[in-house]
Amino acid sequence: MVNRVPWWLGVLAVLFLVLTTVYLLAPLVVVVGVSVSESQFVAFPPTGFSLRWYGEALTSDAFLSAAWLSLRVAVLVTLSTVVVGGMAAVAIHRRKLPGASVMEALFLSPLVLPTIIYAVGMLMLWSQLFGPVSLLALWVGHTVIALPYVVRTTLAVLSRADPFLEEAAATMGAGRIARLRHIVLPQAAPGLAAGAFFAFNISFDEAVVALFLRNPNLTTLPVQIYGRLEFSPDPSVAAVSTVMIAITVGLIVVIDRVIGIKSVA
Repeated sequence: MVNRVPWWLGVLAVLFLVLTTVYLLAPLVVVVGVSVSESQFVAFPPTGFSLRWYGEALTSDAFLSAAWLSLRVAVLVTLSTVVVGGMAAVAIHRRKLPGASVMEALFLSPLVLPTIIYAVGMLMLWSQLFGPVSLLALWVGHTVIALPYVVRTTLAVLSRADPFLEEAAATMGAGRIARLRHIVLPQAAPGLAAGAFFAFNISFDEAVVALFLRNPNLTTLPVQIYGRLEFSPDPSVAAVSTVMIAITVGLIVVIDRVIGIKSVA
């Protein structure tokens, strides 16, 4: 017979859940509140209601050019991580290559490597090998830190896939290309889609690597926000941040509608 959970333990669990939710959502509420403030300064609670700062942000050349650069880098990183990470995950999952465990640890190692150390190393290595930083350097730098998420989500999905479908298809005469197209890719699709979502968001929001690999013509949106907050803060940075939050929520909704969040959880 299972003993009932003491009432006080249930109260503590609910209290912990409430405090965690407040802790996670409170910063977002502050950002959204500041973005609609009439004040000239970043202050909370907001004074009045105005959409002026959204207009300022959406017509600012500095923010628009930085957002365009972040979008281009994020799209490139998403494409490259899906291709490279997807192939790596399939190879690791099959365990037919020598050193598959080492390969898995290598691909997942950026998850435990401090980003600032990686950024310093990336800057020094790129400067020694290729000279000044460029869009390519930013693309490579973001790809390395986003790659583990595609590998991890794809491996998680493949671990639940039926291992005998491909073997059955091969028995029925299907070639490698046909098996890859009709069996392997559909099985890995939810993991690839979730990994693409993470890769895009990580690249678009990443600031540390972008801060080290920047130049006057290579400033991403997070770095632009950081610079504005440091030297001339105003609520337009909150407006930009609110737009980024809305884009992230929109992507989550799309992923949930297309493949379902539970399928990759």
